[in-house]
Amino acid sequence: MSLSPDEVRHIAHLARLRIDERDVDDYAQNLSRIVDFVDQLGQADTADVTPMAHPVDMAQRLREDRVTEENHRDEYQQNAPATEAGLYLVPRVLE
Repeated sequence: MSLSPDEVRHIAHLARLRIDERDVDDYAQNLSRIVDFVDQLGQADTADVTPMAHPVDMAQRLREDRVTEENHRDEYQQNAPATEAGLYLVPRVLE
């Protein structure tokens, strides 16, 4: 698939990108190559390929699930206009 310069301008407009008019032809060629490559990937036979959850078949290192930060809620709530039972009180929005 080949993108025309007008299509590149339209894509740039939709993406809210300003591109120099002198670069439109280069963008059209480069984007066309990307689209061609994606089309080529889409034609690959993946019928016998098992879907993967992760590209690397190994266990992930996980950190220990433990609290490392102190609770500063009471300290932070000293600056709040109103609190009650550890919660911030805010003005009613809906009647």
